[in-house]
Amino acid sequence: MPGLFITFEGGDGSGKSTQSAILVDWLQGQGREVVVSREPGGTDVGLELRQLVLHWRGEIAPRAEALIYAADRAHNVATKVRPALERGAIVVQDRYLDSSVAYQGAGRVLGADEVRDLSLWATEGLLPDLTVLLDLHEGADRLAGRTQYDRLEAAGDDFHARVRDAYLELAEAEPERFLVLDARDTIENIAASIRSRVERLLG
Repeated sequence: MPGLFITFEGGDGSGKSTQSAILVDWLQGQGREVVVSREPGGTDVGLELRQLVLHWRGEIAPRAEALIYAADRAHNVATKVRPALERGAIVVQDRYLDSSVAYQGAGRVLGADEVRDLSLWATEGLLPDLTVLLDLHEGADRLAGRTQYDRLEAAGDDFHARVRDAYLELAEAEPERFLVLDARDTIENIAASIRSRVERLLG
């Protein structure tokens, strides 16, 4: 497809929202069409699923959780991401299938391959052109100053350690797709590294 699909990944509190916003501003400043999305919650249907999966007060079985994320992803790609890419737009998205592999596959111990295969089926095999992984080392400090947490943010440090390890394994397996950056670096340095990689993709 003529467009470009860029996703941001990383643990909670790693700075994904900040860096994606900086990148979007830079791309729009060049006159490019940019479509912004997120998972879960990038569409109207997704907003309903996001509320369910992140803020449900009771227990959600791990496999049910994975299926809810896959349903959100399928609708997001079919109705928003793929149409944008087909018309040549740049899609910048907060989280994609790598989040499911890390959070449900490793964090919930469902199995990385099974969760990945589910997402690939849901999206008809769509993978990003670039995945920016903001690697956050300090588990205890990841949400400093926060007073409210969603279901995943409130999981224990062991859970988030498994998530981080899974992200790094994914990046090692697909170095051509991933750009791994230390989330402890300055906002300016991280943004410059992302711009450099995106410029190469844009030619």
